[in-house]
Amino acid sequence: MEQHARQERQLPSSAHQIETDDRTALVCKPRTKGGNSDLPSAGFNVINSIIGSGIIGLPYSMKEAGFPLGVLLLVGVAYITDYSIILLIKGGNLSGTNSYQELVNKSYGFIGYLILSILQFLYPFIAMISYNIITGDTLTKVFQTIPGVGPDNLLTYRQVIILCITIIFTLPMSLYRDIAKLAKVSFISLILTTVILIIVMIRAATLSPLVPKTENAWIFAKSNAIQAIGVMSFGDIFENYCRDDDLATFGRFCYGVTIILTFPIECFVTREVIANVFFSGTLTTILHVAVTVIVVAVATSISLVYDCLGIVLELNGILSATPLVFIIPTACYLKLSEERWNHSDNLISGLILTIGVLLVTVGFVMTILHPQECSHGKEMVYCFPNNASVYNSTLPPF
Repeated sequence: MEQHARQERQLPSSAHQIETDDRTALVCKPRTKGGNSDLPSAGFNVINSIIGSGIIGLPYSMKEAGFPLGVLLLVGVAYITDYSIILLIKGGNLSGTNSYQELVNKSYGFIGYLILSILQFLYPFIAMISYNIITGDTLTKVFQTIPGVGPDNLLTYRQVIILCITIIFTLPMSLYRDIAKLAKVSFISLILTTVILIIVMIRAATLSPLVPKTENAWIFAKSNAIQAIGVMSFGDIFENYCRDDDLATFGRFCYGVTIILTFPIECFVTREVIANVFFSGTLTTILHVAVTVIVVAVATSISLVYDCLGIVLELNGILSATPLVFIIPTACYLKLSEERWNHSDNLISGLILTIGVLLVTVGFVMTILHPQECSHGKEMVYCFPNNASVYNSTLPPF
């Protein structure tokens, strides 16, 4: 204790003040007019935006990369993401800024700030489009199982479902000014995600005897592993289940609701970017409503016209997500760092930056040359009528 006290006394007053301010900001964050989110609310929203809908696409990315390599990629991306956040904090301390946008603006001027803003807008905006498409495809399969709902019923048209969901649910929730109000919605989404995982595990046990063996299923790596990084947040595992599978239908319903509840968080991000770039970070009530309606309307319109965005989603992951996580944070830190070139942070930053550039270059070429296959509603071989008694059970056959 005495040694610690002596060290405290030896600290310069400015350093001690900075340390005190940092602790105060972390522990006793002041409330502002912009919102009153507490730690649990913020946690639910962050977890929902990261896990809520993305985890359902992981099996497809594992298939694309090869399962062993896919697991390593997942761990690697998680580590790089964590390290990039640390670099953003260090870069903010070096530049005297407290946001990603301010850091890039300080490091690379308005051009860098504009590029960052475009990427920050495109990534959630394209996610909104994909969420609408998934909602339309998923819920139409759910409604088709309702007695009396025939092929010509309005509930079987994805465009009708998307429009109804947008008007009744996603647009009203997106109009909230305070993201803390979505905390309960995010909590419900996380509960449904848990239900989905349980359903997937049950079906993994019941369908395993019926699924044909895949050649080289456990191969370490596949040639399109880089593309798997771009699609780790997208994909629909419920395309593998049969239309008249009651348990899978309930899972589809839960998945559709989860997607609906995640949509507004992405809209918040797009609106925030627009507010920062064009309105100095502040939107009046009229502008808030107008920007929200325009963003949601454009995303909905695109999702009504296109029902296959596989290549767009890959490009979004490679050209938007990769620069945001791999390239820009490391480039900012390397520009601001006052350490020697062989310092560990500089070496790791340079390595991550190089990996990011390679991922963007190689991933873009491979996506153009080998785009994803686009198919909707194709029944698997184990969904034929003679297998109905087996796959529609909730427990493995004895």
